[in-house]
Amino acid sequence: MFSYKDRLKAVEFYIKSGYRLRYTLRCLGYPSSRVTLKQWHQEYIKNNQSLHTEYKTENRHHSKKYSKEQINSALKYYFSHGRNKAVTLKALGYPRSSDTLRQWLSAYTQEGYSTHRTSSVKSKKRYNQQERTAAVKALLTRVGSAEKVAEQHKVKRATLYKWASQINVSFKSMKKKIPKDISLNELQNKYQELFKEYEQLQKDVYRLQMEKDILEKTGEILKKEEGINPQNLSNRDKTLVIDALKNQYSQQDLLSLLKLSKSSFYYQLTALYKPDKYAAVRETIKTIFNHSYQSYGYRRIHAALKNSGTVISEKVVRKIMCQENIKVKIKRTKKYSSYQGEISPAVDNVIQRDFHSCKPYQKLLTDITEFALPEGKVYLSPLIDCFDGMVTSWTIGCSPNAELVNSMLDNAIDKIAGKVKPVIHSDRGCHYRWPGWIKRMEDNGFIRSMSKKGCSPDNSACEGFFGRLKNEFFYDKDWTKTGIKDFILSLDKYLHWYNECRIKASLGYKSPMQYRQSLGIME
Repeated sequence: MFSYKDRLKAVEFYIKSGYRLRYTLRCLGYPSSRVTLKQWHQEYIKNNQSLHTEYKTENRHHSKKYSKEQINSALKYYFSHGRNKAVTLKALGYPRSSDTLRQWLSAYTQEGYSTHRTSSVKSKKRYNQQERTAAVKALLTRVGSAEKVAEQHKVKRATLYKWASQINVSFKSMKKKIPKDISLNELQNKYQELFKEYEQLQKDVYRLQMEKDILEKTGEILKKEEGINPQNLSNRDKTLVIDALKNQYSQQDLLSLLKLSKSSFYYQLTALYKPDKYAAVRETIKTIFNHSYQSYGYRRIHAALKNSGTVISEKVVRKIMCQENIKVKIKRTKKYSSYQGEISPAVDNVIQRDFHSCKPYQKLLTDITEFALPEGKVYLSPLIDCFDGMVTSWTIGCSPNAELVNSMLDNAIDKIAGKVKPVIHSDRGCHYRWPGWIKRMEDNGFIRSMSKKGCSPDNSACEGFFGRLKNEFFYDKDWTKTGIKDFILSLDKYLHWYNECRIKASLGYKSPMQYRQSLGIME
């Protein structure tokens, strides 16, 4: 029984759809009969676009029209004669419509009947590809009906055609192309050629799917970038990919596709499951790299290991760093400039880009660099010794004023005044042309030297120090939660580490302090 609202909705939808019965029934799912919908529509027109408030479907009389024995006889005939509604209606003469029979089928499903079409041969056997191919061959080369072929192979007729459609064989088009007078042998030969093509297509699909999975596993396991050729991988990487896919594909097919010999595969597989003899070294390398502010490459890490008593080749260190993805990051930013015009006369360039010195405190370089933090800016004024790169003196502040550079020079004067009279080289910034700086230089007999205007290579050794400092200490670090005071303490700690612990290749992989101690120069 349908409500007034449902019946009205069905009629209105039927009118809007252009009086399409099947479309309306398919979209709404009700009523079960097209006749019922037509009756509703006629009632709708007679009653001036209205329906009766109380309504019962016509199908309510079906159970009274037909006895239980008639219904059971109709269902039995339906199930025993191919489950065809049209055949059943024609043979028995009742019921009047297939909709009524469909209702009987739905009502009696719970009593043991199934509304699904099944073959008269009740078998749940699974057929392999060879058996399917043989069945389709028999279908194509048959003399009698397709039904007989289906019974011989114990499958449904529809299943045979389904298998044939899966190999893209069009029977109608083939029948048109094949002459009627063609012999059976010629026909069989033609079909054999088609099946050979089909088998080759299957192999091609298998290979393409394997190549796709190899590319996906390469990116998933090895973290390789897109577009990499798996055949260019190392034997170790190929072994990892094959080992991950060996349950999906034939091992021999994987080896052939990746061009890896069987002996190499098992050699690499054995090596993968061996205990890592460099396990302790790996952790040591990570520790050295992190303690060096992530600034050491494989050469300096090798030297640090050697200094600690661990003997290992540079190649092994480089290999381990590559496997552990240990890389030194480099970043460049715009340099801070303190030039404010010609405040006082500039002096000559005494250094002339000769940044080598045979003794400490002969040639000293200075400049100012800037660190931009979320809380504010911090400035560093160092004094670099050309002898070994040691930071002789430095000051850190929040403003690039004269006090910053003057206090740095005062610290240097306390350390070296009276011993030597060095050349102190700078750029043409205003800090080095103010009276306070000039007076301190003259009073202590220090020699002033300046770069050309806008010529940073004239002070490249100091610029190089700033680059190393920021790459190792500042860049790629999260300073959002660091205050200015904490940052100054961290920077001061780094500068002490730079002098005392950071090894340099030019010093025989010693720090500036260790180098001077080895020469007998005590600080």
